[in-house]
Amino acid sequence: MKILKRFIIILFIIIVIVAVSFGMYGYTLYNEKIEEQPIADKISDIQNGYYFVPIEDVPEDYINAIIAVEDHRYYDHGAIDIIGIGRAVLTNITSGELREGGSTITQQVAKNLYFIEEDTVVRRKLAEMFMAIELENKYSKEDILELYINTIYFGDGYYGIKQACNGYLNKEPKDMNLAESTMMAGIPNAPSAYAPTVNKELCKERQNKVISSMVEYGYLSQDEADNIDQSFIDEIN
Repeated sequence: MKILKRFIIILFIIIVIVAVSFGMYGYTLYNEKIEEQPIADKISDIQNGYYFVPIEDVPEDYINAIIAVEDHRYYDHGAIDIIGIGRAVLTNITSGELREGGSTITQQVAKNLYFIEEDTVVRRKLAEMFMAIELENKYSKEDILELYINTIYFGDGYYGIKQACNGYLNKEPKDMNLAESTMMAGIPNAPSAYAPTVNKELCKERQNKVISSMVEYGYLSQDEADNIDQSFIDEIN
C-alpha cells in the first residue's frame, strides 16, 4: 500500500512538472509577441485599416453561420472550450484522421493576430491559449467576433470579409444574402480547398455543412435551408 501511494505521489509530481514545463514553453512565445506589440496596439492597427468592417455592418446570417460551423458554444465558454477539445480528440481518434481541431473562435483570432508564421505547432497552440485568455479578459465576445471576420483568410490573397466580398462577390459585406453568407462562412476552414475559385463542388459541400450546422443549432429552419440557391457559385471567377 505504501509503495502504491508513493508511486501515485511521484506520478503526480512528474505530471505537474511536465505540465508546468509545457506551459512555460508556450508562455515564452506569447510573452515575446506581446513585448513586440501589445494587443491594444495590434487591434488598433486593424481597426484603422482601410478594409476594416464593423460587426454591425455585416448580415446577422453571416455571424450566425460562423458561430454555427466554427464554434457553436462560443457564448457559453471562455477562451478555451474543454468540451470542444475533448469532442475533437474523440472524433479524430474514432475516425482515424484529423477531422476537427477544437480551437475556439478566440483562439483562431489569437493565431491570426500573432502566430500565423509560427511553425512549431505545439508551442503555437500553447501560446494561442495564453493569448486567447488575454483577449477574453480585455474584450467582449462581439469585439472578438469583429476581429475574427476582419483577420481570417479566404484564399486568393483576401484577408478579412471586406476583401473577400469585394473579390468573390463584387459587393460589400452588408449586401450579402443568406446564400452568400453561408458560402463565405465556410471558406476559411480550408481556403485552398473551399474557395469558389479553387473547387466549386467542394465549396458547395462546405456550404452545405455550414447550412446543416445552422439548422442543427436553430439559426435556420429546414425549409429555409432547402431553399438556399447555390447556383451563384458557378458564376464566380
